[in-house]
Amino acid sequence: MSLRHHTKVLLLILMVSLAAIGATPMAATAAPTATDAASVQTAEECEFPITLTDATGEEVTLEEPPERVTTTNPSVAQIMWEIGGAEQVVGTSQFAHYLDGAEDRTNVSSTEFGVNIELVVSTEPDLVLAPSATSVETVEALRDAGLTVYHFPEETDFDEVREATTIVGQLTGNCEGAAEANAWMDANVEAAATATTDADRPGIMYPLGGDFVVGGDTFIHEMIVASGGDNLAADEFDGYQVMNDEVVLSLDPEYLIATEESTFVLEEEPYASTRAVENDAIVMMEVNYLNQPAPRSVVFSVQNLTAELHPDLYDESDFVSRAEAAALVDSDSATDDADTDDAGDDATPTETAADDAAGDADTDTTIPGFGPVAAIAALILSVLYFRRD
Repeated sequence: MSLRHHTKVLLLILMVSLAAIGATPMAATAAPTATDAASVQTAEECEFPITLTDATGEEVTLEEPPERVTTTNPSVAQIMWEIGGAEQVVGTSQFAHYLDGAEDRTNVSSTEFGVNIELVVSTEPDLVLAPSATSVETVEALRDAGLTVYHFPEETDFDEVREATTIVGQLTGNCEGAAEANAWMDANVEAAATATTDADRPGIMYPLGGDFVVGGDTFIHEMIVASGGDNLAADEFDGYQVMNDEVVLSLDPEYLIATEESTFVLEEEPYASTRAVENDAIVMMEVNYLNQPAPRSVVFSVQNLTAELHPDLYDESDFVSRAEAAALVDSDSATDDADTDDAGDDATPTETAADDAAGDADTDTTIPGFGPVAAIAALILSVLYFRRD
């Protein structure tokens, strides 16, 4: 490892540690960075029995770590793989099959749309993890079948991705892996934001098809901003909405984001007449990472997007490896242990973000993480949406 890389990693650890002591909120136009105590995760032992309240207001109790876990959408499956819980997973959706070995698990997706209740039941899970993409009606049907189900709220920013990862770790007995995954995400977001702090921010858009575009108040928007881009649609609306042709042409993005599933948009109007297409300024991204709110998605999407938008400012040496993030967690845990010993019997554990995440949950989501979008849009964009969450 080069001296330059060592120095950058040490600086990142220092910045993240300082953020844990007390971070000052940044201006609305600034790139999001890791803030508050959550930015330095500690590898605390998971405790059972555990009770957490989910997005439906249900208190979910587990007496011991679940041996058999079924996931109904790919984002939470990705989290399980990332935190060291892959061996516990017995069922996944079809769009999680990009994960190593996931094709060997039972595919619980419906042949038409959504989740097959009977297939989920057949996996005999101790716990079902259901992202916001899974409808409340499906969650209720699974519970009626006698299953223990935790339903997640929609993740619209890095904080909520971090909270979801922490909760998955707590529920499955993988707290250390969750802490490492979150530290890895935070460090790489910090690296990209630091590299592009003084950069000119090119205008960029991510069209999904069916005239839908990614706006503000989404985790994809945060990834664009952290990577040194200006998400033009964020000034028009929040969430995932239709943008008419005239607005697209007036914004005239300098860059467009595309995946293998959305390249057809570039050949159609209005995008074919934008300067991004005319200049071949297309940033190709991996849909399984770009559209799924999970730590690995954030790390690789931010890394690749930053390198494409600002190749002179960000390179491979800025990337923080998972091993380096794990070392940061181990170091912080050792410090916490020492502080606890000094504090004596009066020391109390810090609160987790799990209860806050559940308390703020909006359960009226029937499209995978996209909020209350019209049913016709779901049919047009079903593949993109399912891969997103």
